[in-house]
Amino acid sequence: MPRLGLGTWENTDAETCAESVRQALDMGYRHIDTAQAYDNEEHVGEGIANADVDREDVFLATKIWTSNLSHDDVIHTAKESLDKLGTDYVDLLYVHWPANEYDPEDTLSAFDQLYDDGLIENVGVSNFEPRHLDEAQDVLDAPVFANQVEMHPLLPQDELVEYGQNNDVNLVAYSPLARGQVFDVPEIEEVAEKHDASPAQVSLAWLLQRDGVAAIPKASSEDHIRDNWGALDLELDDEDVEKIESIDRRERQVDPDFGPWN
Repeated sequence: MPRLGLGTWENTDAETCAESVRQALDMGYRHIDTAQAYDNEEHVGEGIANADVDREDVFLATKIWTSNLSHDDVIHTAKESLDKLGTDYVDLLYVHWPANEYDPEDTLSAFDQLYDDGLIENVGVSNFEPRHLDEAQDVLDAPVFANQVEMHPLLPQDELVEYGQNNDVNLVAYSPLARGQVFDVPEIEEVAEKHDASPAQVSLAWLLQRDGVAAIPKASSEDHIRDNWGALDLELDDEDVEKIESIDRRERQVDPDFGPWN
């Protein structure tokens, strides 16, 4: 799984979404993330088709929404997602939240079936806490490949990072810029000025230097897509990392009532 990907949440305009995916892939991105709930799988698929990149070179992920997590609904809607994306398989399929219709035995047996049938290359979960991960690993035959969670310098998720490292579960950081909040953090601004980089690049570089962590910043304009991509060329030193990890603000940007931490 490529460490830096393109997130597509809220990118619902058909033309803008398709073009941003195409631009990202032609720029060098190889990891594209979407979800049933984003209502843009068809546009994402169009962007992939329009890019000068072979499908097998793209790591494509989508997520099953909470109302579709009964066994039969997982199978049915996963196939619908494949049709919308214009592909025979996805590289990673997530349980979007352990909520609503989620039942470990019922839901995850469907993921195993999709995995065995070759429709998904990897099984993922999203917004899972350690107790949910333990349960999922007990139930699944396939390995839990990734846990996608909100993660950024204001929500470092140290417990989940350690869990992933100890259990061979990749972490994928969504909202890695804390929905823009990192732009106003003095410590990040200082590191950015030191390296002549953007605060976005600093936040992403900090995530990508953590073992077993990938990031999928959302972006729709070519400038933002390119700026985020520049994080791959930024190397933070120990002093930078220490400064970022000294930030004492803790803010969760995505906190629905059904969040498993509530």
